[in-house]
Amino acid sequence: MLPARMSFDFDTPPVREGTDSQKWQKYAGRDILPMWVADMDFKSSPAIVEALQRRVADGVFGYARPVKSTTDAVVEMLERRHGWRIDPAWIVWLPGLVVGLNVTAQAFAQPGEEVLTLTPVYPPFMTAPRNSGRVSVRVPFVLNAAESRWEIDWDALEAAVTPKTRLFFLCNPHNPIARVWRRDELERLAAFCVRHNLVLCSDEIHCDLILDPALSHIPTATLGSEIAARSITLLAPSKTYNVPGLGTSLAIIPDATLRAQFVRATAGIVAEVTSLGFAACEAAYRDGEPWRQELLAYLRGNRDYLVDFVARELPGVKIVAPIEATYLAWLDVSALSLADPIAHFEKHGVGLSDGTFFGAKPGSHVRINFGCPRSTLERGLARIKTAVQQARG
Repeated sequence: MLPARMSFDFDTPPVREGTDSQKWQKYAGRDILPMWVADMDFKSSPAIVEALQRRVADGVFGYARPVKSTTDAVVEMLERRHGWRIDPAWIVWLPGLVVGLNVTAQAFAQPGEEVLTLTPVYPPFMTAPRNSGRVSVRVPFVLNAAESRWEIDWDALEAAVTPKTRLFFLCNPHNPIARVWRRDELERLAAFCVRHNLVLCSDEIHCDLILDPALSHIPTATLGSEIAARSITLLAPSKTYNVPGLGTSLAIIPDATLRAQFVRATAGIVAEVTSLGFAACEAAYRDGEPWRQELLAYLRGNRDYLVDFVARELPGVKIVAPIEATYLAWLDVSALSLADPIAHFEKHGVGLSDGTFFGAKPGSHVRINFGCPRSTLERGLARIKTAVQQARG
C-alpha cells in the first residue's frame, strides 16, 4: 500500500544516469539498477535546496566556519528530538563520518592496539583502525531465532578484551542489521566500556531514520556522566536528508581532554567543512522536519512492501529480524548457495552490497537500499525474483 498523499514528491525518480553520482556511475553503460551504497534516490528537502540557492547567490565562497545560527540548529535539534542538551563547545565539525572513525582510531589507540566492534557492521568500522596500524577486533552478533532479533554476545564481547584494547566502536541505529538498541542494552555497553576503561565511539548517523514508531533513539552519551566523559558521538544530516555529497558531519565530545586529543589528531590531515555544507546542515535541522516526517512514512511503506515481497516471492531469501531503522535491509541469501551473490544479482540487473564487506560469511548475505521511489523498488525486486528463480533452478 502506498502512503497517503504527500506534500513532497518521493515517487518521481530523479535522473542520475550520466551525472556525478558514484552510485549510478558504478554501472554506467550496463542495465543494472544500483541499490547498493547508502545514498537515497530522492531529491533532498526543498528547504535545503532553497538554502543552498540563497548561499550560492551570495557569490562568495571563502574558507568557512559555522555561524551561531548553524550551531544553534544542531543544539536545538538534539534537545527537541532526543532530549540531549549539549554545550556548543562540545562540537567538532568534520567533512565526513568516516573521517571521524579514522581520527578516533588514531587519537585514542596506538599502532598495534585494539579497537572492538560488533559485526556485521558498516565496513569503515573495521578498516579505519587498520588504516593506521591499529587492530580491528570483531565480535559477531548472535541471532535470537525465538524472538527474531540480533543480539550482542556478551560473553564473547568480554572475552575479546585484552590489555591492548582501547576503543569500542558502536553503530546505533545499526547498519546493516537495522537494529535500534534499547536502553538496557546501551546501559550494559556503557558499563562495559567504563569497566574496561575504553573510549566509546558511537556512530549515530541513522538516528533520525527510526521506522518503528514505538521505538526512540537514545544517544549513548546521555546515559550518565561516566560514559559521557569517555564518549565520541558521530552525527550528520547526510543520510537522513540525502546530502552526503556535501561532506558535513560532526563529533560531539563532552570531555574537554578527549576533545583536545581528538582535535590534535585532525591537525594537518582533516579538511574543513564548506560553506555549502554548513548551509545545508542548518536548513536540514532547522527547517527540514516536515520533509523528514514524510520521508519516514514513505520508507515505512517501502519497508513493508519489501518484507512482504521477500516472504511471498523470494524462496531462499530471508529477512531474519525486523527492520527497525534506516533504509537498508540485510538479506540472508545463504540458502541459495551462491558462490558470488553480488555477481549473480548483477547478472540479473540489480547491484547490491556484498555482505562480506560487513564481516559476514562469504555467500551468506547482501544488503539492499530501499531508499528509492516505489517504482524503482518494484523493478529491483522483480529482477531479484528472476535471479532467485534461476538460482533455485
